[in-house]
Order: sequence, then C-alpha cells, then structure tokens
Amino acid sequence: MQGASRITPTDPRRVGAVERTFLDAAAALRRSPWRHGCCERLPRRGTLLATGDIHDYPGHLEAIMMIADLDAGADRHVTLHELIHGDRLVNRMDLSYRTLLRVADLALAYPGQVHPLLANHEIAQCFRMRVSKGAGDQVQMFDEGLDFVFGDDAQVVADAVNAFIRAMPLALRCDNGLFLAHSVPAEAFDAADLDRELAEADYASPGGIAWRFTWGRAHTPAHVDATRASLGASLLVLGHVKAEMGAASPAPGVLILNSDHEHGAVVPFDLASDAPSAADAVTAMVPLGAYRTVRG
Repeated sequence: MQGASRITPTDPRRVGAVERTFLDAAAALRRSPWRHGCCERLPRRGTLLATGDIHDYPGHLEAIMMIADLDAGADRHVTLHELIHGDRLVNRMDLSYRTLLRVADLALAYPGQVHPLLANHEIAQCFRMRVSKGAGDQVQMFDEGLDFVFGDDAQVVADAVNAFIRAMPLALRCDNGLFLAHSVPAEAFDAADLDRELAEADYASPGGIAWRFTWGRAHTPAHVDATRASLGASLLVLGHVKAEMGAASPAPGVLILNSDHEHGAVVPFDLASDAPSAADAVTAMVPLGAYRTVRG
C-alpha cells in the first residue's frame, strides 16, 4: 500500500491468515499505549490526519495512507472509521471485509499510530442489526461475501471480524482539545462512561453508549456547545452526516468529514497546537481525489 511501507498485506483468501490478522490486530488495539477505557488519548505532540466515513470507497484508503505518511515518524497518527458496507457490490455481495483487513494490517504495522474508530455500520455487522445504504441489507450482503470467499469457514472469519470491531476505540481524545468520533449522542450523556471498557449492553439500541456515539445526528449550536462542555473539548471531528464537498461545519465547534465519495476529504491537525476553529479546519481540508489510486 502506498504511504505504508512497513505493511505486509494479508492474503484475503486464506482463512487462517485472515483470522490471525484480525485477532492479532484486536489485541494490538487493546494494548495501545494511548488506550484509556473505551477511548484513546493523544498528547500534545505530533500530527493527526482526521478522516470521515470510508465505506470501502475505491482508492481512498490508499490515498489516506499516502497523505498520513506514517513512516515519517512515530508521532504521526491517522483515524479511520466506517470502513465496511460500500455500495460497489460484486453480484450483490459486499466484499468490504478486505478493506477492514487492510486496516487490521495497518494497525499491526503501525501500533499506536492507526486509530480505527467504532462506527454504526461496524456495530450493525457485529451485532446483527439490519442497516442499508439503499441497495439492501448490508449485513446480509457482507455475510454473503464471506460465504462466497470462505465457504464453510465463513463463520471463523466473521468471528475474527467481530473481535476486531469490538476492540476498536469509541473515540480519540487529544490533549490539544480535539475530540474525534463517528458521532456524538443526540441527548445528554455521562462522559464518565468513556473512561471504562465497553460492556455488551453498551452496543444496544437505543440506550447503549456505543450505539449513541455512532448514530447521533443532532448538531445544532446549542447541542454542540453542550457536548463540547461535557467532553472538555474545543472541536468535535465527526462523520456519519453527509458533507457534500468532503468537509463541513454545520455549527461552530463541530467539523464533519466524509471520505467515501468523489469529493471525499481529510484534514491534518498539529497536535502540539491548540485545536483550530471549525472554519479553519474546513479551510485546511485535503481532497482525496488528488491522491486516489483505484485498486482492482
């Protein structure tokens, strides 16, 4: 993969190798030096490349890693989320487990630098919740993709995928005031829940803290201000909501990123400096199209 020279890609057709990569990557995420409860926390040093939903968009993971340039130093970081359930199907099968596998490879090659954040589509896949992007039940189509590739061993891979998903941090908190997650709850929540590991009930709809941090879409100025106050954050960096040009700020204090369409974008942050305003962050966005290499 361009921009990630340390990676040795796992053969996506070999059940034993795929299972081992997902399980090893899950263990690596849980032992991250930045892990605190169900989140990770980064100090005031280095850089962070923030991304939005990816949804298996062709070439965009490669473009993100090229921009992130993790080989340049251990203090370079990248977030990745909503990796699976794309709309480019093969005979109505979803083969996006391959993108998830690439991220597992990256998490092993760059421990503590790659931060795959939990998102609603990963929760839906892991906990069998029907979800669609318009072409049908994405969970079923993902299952059918595993069945096609792995046959009788599909459940072995599915279990390893689920272990990797369960190990993903719910959010990335930065000492410079950045808070990055797939979304934030629509209603008041107890921020102390972020300081503990997630339990089974935390993934359940509608009250589980993980479910609420991956499905919320309320971004009014009053809600954003209350959420930032609860989290002690200056800028929320989220996905889950459509940003037509890749980056948008629906209210002061919140940045929305999408990396899963032709105008997909990312935003770099200097972790040694205070979090910028949302308006300045939008101005700093980098379009992925300029770096995209479409894979076969």
